Amino acid sequence: MINKILFLFLMVTSLVAVADEDQNAIFSISLERPGEEVYQSVYKSLEESRFYVIFEANIGKNLARNAERWGDDYNKNKFEMVKSMVICNPYYTNQVMNLDPSMMSLCPLNITVLFKQGISTVLFEKLTPLAKGSPAEDILWEIENTIITAIENALAK
Repeated sequence: MINKILFLFLMVTSLVAVADEDQNAIFSISLERPGEEVYQSVYKSLEESRFYVIFEANIGKNLARNAERWGDDYNKNKFEMVKSMVICNPYYTNQVMNLDPSMMSLCPLNITVLFKQGISTVLFEKLTPLAKGSPAEDILWEIENTIITAIENALAK
């Protein structure tokens, strides 16, 4: 009986630890500001930090095309805007490729802006959880921090 309780305790503890790691893998910041305004501010700040937007996806608009087909399953969280930008910095890309070509799976990078009920949320997948032990870990840390700083600067304006 004690073995079963110990086993269950260890399983629950392991699941909690994994869930906590997953939460920390996404940088998320929210504020009361229109989504399009936040999107444009982040776009400009990233470009000022030399992370160039190479593609933009209006995900919300694309999903809306399926509203009738998906019925009640469409946009259950009622987001009014979902937009994403794909970004790249040629210098950093070259450094990552030189140090650890397998980390090129992280290039290009993605920023998503969600908006509903007056609240905008900016999301970015952190690079450092995946880079642990990689020869490119230091440069990926620098990339991550440069992007997060650019996002924070955009929202401070």
